[in-house]
Amino acid sequence: MHVPVMLAECLEYLALKPDGVYLDATTGLGGHAGAIARQLTTGFVLACDRDAQSLELARAATADCADRIRLHQSLFSQLGVVLNAEKVPQLDGLLADLGVSKFQLTEGARGFSLMADGPLDMRMGQDVGETAAELVNFLPEKQLADLIYELGEERRSRQIARAIVRARPVTTTGQLAKLIEGVVPRTGKLHPATLTFMALRIAVNREFEELDALLESLPALVKPGGRAVFLTYHSLEDRKVKQGFQSLAKAGRARLLTKHVVKPTDQETRDNPPSRSAKLRAVEFLATEQ
Repeated sequence: MHVPVMLAECLEYLALKPDGVYLDATTGLGGHAGAIARQLTTGFVLACDRDAQSLELARAATADCADRIRLHQSLFSQLGVVLNAEKVPQLDGLLADLGVSKFQLTEGARGFSLMADGPLDMRMGQDVGETAAELVNFLPEKQLADLIYELGEERRSRQIARAIVRARPVTTTGQLAKLIEGVVPRTGKLHPATLTFMALRIAVNREFEELDALLESLPALVKPGGRAVFLTYHSLEDRKVKQGFQSLAKAGRARLLTKHVVKPTDQETRDNPPSRSAKLRAVEFLATEQ
């Protein structure tokens, strides 16, 4: 069963109004979007995701509140288009849970999984862009090493890139994971290939470019008095959100609701292990002089 991360905290920081319009930028399996919609009366949720398969699962999971949910396949950089299409000038609140959904991680055919062998794909929207296999097999060794180091913070990126180049062609997730296991020693619970897989996923989906676009567009998307709540799962994306929110506060466009990052309770990390690395940050937007 899908359990949305830090649900109570997300709802608390969104400070929902029954007649408000909210946007879930990362609907995934619909856990957060459904919970928001169930607290609305005349309001509704724009449930957005770049992954069409996830949206269909979300549609089924939110069938009981379908009258308060409007589903849209959309990148972060396209959310303004969604608002225009729905004739919504600005939002009362926006939620972005930047974690990869369990469905994507466990579905071998999607090419994200370390545990289920499948084609080396990793595209969240499967109809566009380069696959992870194309990056792994065609990037020059130095460029591949830099990508793994900069986007995955993997200290053994040079050795990993060298091993990949020697083993080409690398076509499946299982082949890549096994290859990396031969280079990176296993320490603790983390699989040796975790950081490399993360780096490739970020690159394939242009996640940081999309996150930058979302942070930049927030003042246009969310009305004064409205709120934005973000969940991050690794240091690079958390740093981007932290700096983005601090810039908004410094410019007088928003106030920080979370001066220090909010983490899940011990109980939640026991009950819902995917939440253990989550960090929540939130801002409230201020009226600015014209």
